[in-house]
This record gives sequence, structure tokens and C-alpha cells, in this order.
Amino acid sequence: MSKALKRPRVSVPTVEEDKNITAAARGDPDAQPLTPAQLKAMVPIKVMRGRPKSDTRKLLVSVRYSPEVIAYFKSTGDGWQSLMDSVLRKYVARHSRSA
Repeated sequence: MSKALKRPRVSVPTVEEDKNITAAARGDPDAQPLTPAQLKAMVPIKVMRGRPKSDTRKLLVSVRYSPEVIAYFKSTGDGWQSLMDSVLRKYVARHSRSA
């Protein structure tokens, strides 16, 4: 077995060495221990990943539109899907009141 594949040996500090390391860390103004409030506020990174959950969930559907409709909305640039949703919402709001 090659030396490169061997795992490095881990040495655990003695109680006296641990006390010296802790004292040095507490004396460093850039490495102060976290307060209980800071520790309580911490959340696992997996919880914070991705986009925040929306209060108004949208449904995923498959719809076919005319090529000219898609071409128009795409020509408006980034966010064309949201624009399309906004236009459809306004249409629904207008026609819901008159019914």
C-alpha cells in the first residue's frame, strides 16, 4: 500500500493542551465563541437551500398556446412567463366581477 493512501494519524490533545488551546481562542478578538442566542438561531444549511416557499402556490400544468402568443410574450424579455400569468390574472379578475 502506498504512503499516499494511508489515513493520517489523528492525535487528541491532552487536557492541559486543550485548556491552552481554549484559552488562546478566547483571547483572540476575531474568534469569540458564539452566544447561546446565536447558537439557537442557527439552522441546518439544508433548510436554507433553494428559493423561499411562496404563500401562493402555483400549479404546474401543460398548456398549448398559439405560436404568435408565445412569440409575443417571449419578445418582452426575461420574466415573460410571469407577465403571461399577470395578464391572465387580470383577465380572470375582470371577467369574474361581471359574471
